Amino acid sequence: MNPLLQDKRYPKSFGSVPTALGTITRLACTRLQKAGLSPEHLLVQAGLTVEQIKDGRARVSVERQIRLLNLAASAVDDELLGFHLAQDCDLRELGLLYYVPASSQTAGEGLRRLARYVSLINESLSIEYREGKSIRLIFDHVGVRRHTDRHQIEFCLTILTRLCRHLTRRHKLAPTRVKLAHPRDRAISKIAAFLGTEVQFNARVDEVAFAAHIRNIALLNADPYLNELLIAICEDAMPRSAMTRSTFAMQIESAIAPLLPHGVPSVGDIANRLGTSSRTLSRRLAAEGVTFNAVLRNLRAQLARKYLSDPALSISEIAWLLGYEEYTSFAHAFKRWTGKPPGQARSKRRTFGADVPHMLLPLAKEVIE
Repeated sequence: MNPLLQDKRYPKSFGSVPTALGTITRLACTRLQKAGLSPEHLLVQAGLTVEQIKDGRARVSVERQIRLLNLAASAVDDELLGFHLAQDCDLRELGLLYYVPASSQTAGEGLRRLARYVSLINESLSIEYREGKSIRLIFDHVGVRRHTDRHQIEFCLTILTRLCRHLTRRHKLAPTRVKLAHPRDRAISKIAAFLGTEVQFNARVDEVAFAAHIRNIALLNADPYLNELLIAICEDAMPRSAMTRSTFAMQIESAIAPLLPHGVPSVGDIANRLGTSSRTLSRRLAAEGVTFNAVLRNLRAQLARKYLSDPALSISEIAWLLGYEEYTSFAHAFKRWTGKPPGQARSKRRTFGADVPHMLLPLAKEVIE
């Protein structure tokens, strides 16, 4: 076996808990330190350790990486943390995801390779590459809940655009279409200004498209010998068997989340979206010990708590994001879930927010241990 493959950063097989190289986690910690904040408490809350951050070879849980990014964004008061981290970092920090495309003959070939090997760097991400009237890169989340991920996916989108501009030497290259599944009401103009195109948030899919002609652009740094060597390394590092996918309930959650603001989807709607029948969907959920209504209810409860932590969102807006036509319906549901109305829950968060990190430290330490 190639000795490079013994590097624990590039696993030979994938487990049920997706991991990543942790590049964005380490960038976030650096940002915290520059802001005069110690990342240690946030790492503990996220279920990560200082040792993992110091060891550049250590992989981290993607779910915990997403949690750390959300905590760091709140700590530095940067709702576009992932976007800003991607703007400032050195593209070479992407490792194989930089050097494989950079040594390719054409931009199209480089993007195809990037889509194929992204899971080596981040097991929770899958990218489908499609060529036609445009080049489309469609993202899918594996083993993590899409609705929890905002900063990581915006980081990936921004890095992808920067990489295309860098490789083609066309610094004003703009995607022709950008779609992201999570909602966003503020700071949209900053992302659109950088990308050079409008972004459709709350979409049904995460997708970036470029004009078809860029696939034939020859890359100045093309190195067929280096490219062949790197591809061999990547192919050997690919899992011997199919990557463990998310549980079916997680796939249902990921399908429901972007549809909620448009109204509560039915079992049939989600079955069609996943390319299966309503009966098969219900049977597969039953095999995991849950029902469609239970998945929907739990998802709404999770999202409600997340949205209530965002002071920019009114409770009426949160009700709409969760698929409720009226505020009262949401308020009654939230009280059933938590025993208190949403307004009271939000007030308590604001009152005791400063104490939460210290209150959570013992529990977080238990999780790590």
